[in-house]
Amino acid sequence: QVQLVESGGGLVQAGGSLRLSCAPSGRTSSINTMGWFRHAPGKEREFVGSINWSGGNPYYADSVKGRFTIFRDNAKNTVYLQMNSLKPEDTAVYYCAAWARGRAKYDYWGQGTQVTVSS
Repeated sequence: QVQLVESGGGLVQAGGSLRLSCAPSGRTSSINTMGWFRHAPGKEREFVGSINWSGGNPYYADSVKGRFTIFRDNAKNTVYLQMNSLKPEDTAVYYCAAWARGRAKYDYWGQGTQVTVSS
């Protein structure tokens, strides 16, 4: 099992920045990929981006490309979502998720953290 603890959400004005963190624990050796998703009221859950557990191959949704960066701090075993140039449409609950090796989907999810961008 893998447990994910997120932190870093909050309220920010449009154009501002926030950094979310996701700290996995448990069987982290089984993790292949870490992903970030968001869910806004009245919308489907949206993929934001992902990164290999080793910290390589970051991949982003078109809606956040150039504004968001995913990276891993190997010393802290933590994955971050750096969000710059935030827009009101980025308002959502953000979730980190882990895809374990041999699995077909993201199996482990964090509790979610609210990000609100005011105009």
